[in-house]
Order: sequence, then C-alpha cells, then structure tokens
Amino acid sequence: MSATHVKAPRGLMTQTGKAIHDFAMIREGDRVLLGLSGGKDSLALLHILRNLQLRAPIKFELAACTVDPQSPEYDPSRLKPYMAELGISYFYESQNIVEQAGSHMQGGSFCAYCSRMRRGILYRVARDHGYNVLALAQHLDDLAETFMMSVFFGGKLRTMQAHYLNDAGDIRIIRPLVYARERQTRDFAKAAGLPVIHENCPACFAMPMQRYQMKNLLAEQEKINHNLFASLLTAMKPIMAGINKRDRLDREEAESEISEAD
Repeated sequence: MSATHVKAPRGLMTQTGKAIHDFAMIREGDRVLLGLSGGKDSLALLHILRNLQLRAPIKFELAACTVDPQSPEYDPSRLKPYMAELGISYFYESQNIVEQAGSHMQGGSFCAYCSRMRRGILYRVARDHGYNVLALAQHLDDLAETFMMSVFFGGKLRTMQAHYLNDAGDIRIIRPLVYARERQTRDFAKAAGLPVIHENCPACFAMPMQRYQMKNLLAEQEKINHNLFASLLTAMKPIMAGINKRDRLDREEAESEISEAD
C-alpha cells in the first residue's frame, strides 16, 4: 500500500481525537514535531496525526524527527524514503549515544540515559526549527505499566502525563495515544504494512526486565478482568491531567527510579 493512501482505523482515530480534545493537546496554529523511532507506535501516530491534519478543523503543521543513537542493531534508513513519499518534513539526527553512555554514565539505567539524550536532541530540533509541540507515541499499556511499576517499586502513585510543559517553558509535550491499546497500534501497523523498525538493542535486553514482567502480569490479570485497563485509566486520569505539574513522571524517569531500587 502506498504511504500516502494509508488510513488509520476508525477506532484509533476516535480514541486519539478524544485524547487530544480531553487534554487540549493541539491548538490552532501549533507546529507539531513527532518523535519517530520507526516502531509500530510512532509510525501509527504519524499516520493518525497526518489523517487528523487533513480532516480536523484545527489547522496545525506536522513534522517528524528520528534520533539514531548509532547502535549497530538499529537501522532507520528505510524511514527517509518513506517520509519523502509522505511529503512530511523530516529531520534525521545521528549521535553516538551508545559510546557516550560508556564514558558519561555513573550507574543507573542505560535505557534511561539513552531516553534522556534522545529527548534533549528532540528539544533542540524543535527549537531550531520553530516547533512548539513535541508528540510522543506512548499508549495506555505504557502508562499502565509505568503506573504499576511506580507503585510496586517506588511506592508512589505516578505515571506519564498526557500533556505538559517542559521545564524551559517553551515546548509542550503531548501523548495522543494515551487512550489507545498497544494491540491496536500493532494490528494497524501489520495491516497497513508500515515499515516497522523493531527495537532490538542488546543493552536494553541486558537490563532488568521489570517492564516486561509488569506487561505479563497485566496481561494475565486482563484475562480475568476484561475491564482492567478501563479501570486503570480511570485511576490514572487525575495523574495524567494537567500542564506543568511537578509530579509528572516520564518513562525514562520511571525506569531510572526502578533501576535504583533494585
């Protein structure tokens, strides 16, 4: 299927549109930069935002940025022609984060270090090119796993926020997929033949697998309680809401805290 003819499923479009409305994520005239790793979630969000851009009454600009940490296991080269076919402004940033981690990390999680570095690069690209909104592709499963890990390992009721202002006060971070399930983005990516780049960094696999274990725990509990994620969403909504709250917790911060607790 041609990239320009990919249409996101109605369910994903509806959930994303509702999240954008509920948390006031996109406003008239916004310039949105999507963090595009090439995974199923960010590629799904790319097409959802593109579809919304063409149909929504609110006018906003859309671009994407890929940060290549120069891991030999990560090859985002197929994204360049794909983005060119879509006609969406695209930025490619390559930085040897893997090597830097070896000389700058003082304990803690490699994944957390890499995430912070990638985020800093995305902020720089957004500032350099005048984008005031950074879109990230974490979904409801990610938020639920983070919430449960924070409870289990940190003794705190925290998760990622749906929409907040960065510390510098110049970029809003949004997560339009917070109502969507991971299986929806996976099914969409497969059905549409999206050029998914699978995450296969050996450094990540070498780290403690609390998130993987929590994912399995939630999957087992969902077999018993089919409303599990609806209940978790209700419980998390007060934490997800709001802009510029001091108690926000991004995914990389959660992983860092958990690593320190081990």
